[in-house]
Amino acid sequence: MKYMMTYDLMESARNTNQWLGATAHAFASYPFMSMRPNPAMDWLKAWGEVTERTFARMVVKPDWNIPDFTNEQGKDRRVHVDKIIERPFGDLIHFRVKNREKIKPTILLVAPMSGHYATLLRKTVTSLVPDYEVYMTDWHNARDIPVSAGKFDVEDYTLYLVDFMKELGPDTHVMAVCQPVPLALAATAYLAEEDPKSQPRSLTLVGGPVDPEANPTEVTDFGRTVTMGQLEQTMIQRVGFKYDGVGRMVYPGLLQLASFISMNGEMHANAFRDQIIRAAKGEAADHDRHNNFYDEYLAVMDMTAEFYLSTVERIFKNREIAKNEFVVAGRKVDFGKITDVAVKIVEGEEDDISAPGQCLAALDLLTGLDDSKKASHVEPGAGHYGIFAGKSWRNNIRPLVKEFIEANSGPAKPRKSAKVVTLK
Repeated sequence: MKYMMTYDLMESARNTNQWLGATAHAFASYPFMSMRPNPAMDWLKAWGEVTERTFARMVVKPDWNIPDFTNEQGKDRRVHVDKIIERPFGDLIHFRVKNREKIKPTILLVAPMSGHYATLLRKTVTSLVPDYEVYMTDWHNARDIPVSAGKFDVEDYTLYLVDFMKELGPDTHVMAVCQPVPLALAATAYLAEEDPKSQPRSLTLVGGPVDPEANPTEVTDFGRTVTMGQLEQTMIQRVGFKYDGVGRMVYPGLLQLASFISMNGEMHANAFRDQIIRAAKGEAADHDRHNNFYDEYLAVMDMTAEFYLSTVERIFKNREIAKNEFVVAGRKVDFGKITDVAVKIVEGEEDDISAPGQCLAALDLLTGLDDSKKASHVEPGAGHYGIFAGKSWRNNIRPLVKEFIEANSGPAKPRKSAKVVTLK
């Protein structure tokens, strides 16, 4: 019960801060307060407005809101989100463009399960939809998944990707961002032996920890200095009675958010101070730059305890991917079996989460892949977020990825009946 109490204590603290912000905003907005000029009320109203929005957004999954676009013929195209495969812990979704015939190539965008929702890649999707059929992994918040659904760890995650790749077929280009990079690589290697004809045409791996020790960061240092017992005792909590996943052991999204913010605490503190100043001056807007970023950044989800712990132990501590010792469903996957899937690595020079070199290590594992099918790019001055959603992505990286995909798109591969993989 103590884990439920600590989980509910965090939610109570969040709810209290949201209430304080709403109360301050309502009090300072009362018409009586406007009878005489009072700068203190303007500051109180601004503080309340920013505080309420900040803490309210932490528990709500953002909408996709993929904007309409105009094609080359000048026709407006609307984007709908369809579920292709539904699973307890995550779905395969399709960003279907209304009244457009399916086009080539097809992209499977693998979103991270690292505390944020898949909507963190909204801008990435928006930039790809006009030119490709875009599919994506949409992971669920663990607090909303009943205990009866069972466990979900890194092996289950990998098997989900295997199943999604088989569903989309061999003429698919996979792009994995951040945390799922090593698991997308493992899923491809799994298919290389299980069902070679279902492998994707290409893999674009963006800023992920294939070998965390290749260039250590604060994230890898943390994983190295704590024991698994310490992590389980200090980071894992049990979902309270408020949610469908009551009793499930999770790594709470609020704890993950605290970790994210602590890495750049001064930057975030300055951002919120400046936003309060803008709100007091009447210069803030509902969809200004600050709100557009933090509406997404602060929306967090819980991860299952077994996924979080197995990621730390197997990917970071034991480096099973980096050592080519990763096992899925009792079978060791061999990255050397990947022989005809083109692989491109994208890293950011200023990435402080998956530093340059961590993702590049994937190429050394691909001993069976010809060098002509390997490519890499380090984006100057780009941080972690910028390599998939910022200016660096729009202006430099996306054109390179597009060129890579088109270079590895050819005549359709023949499909082959795939073996059934049971997902838990």
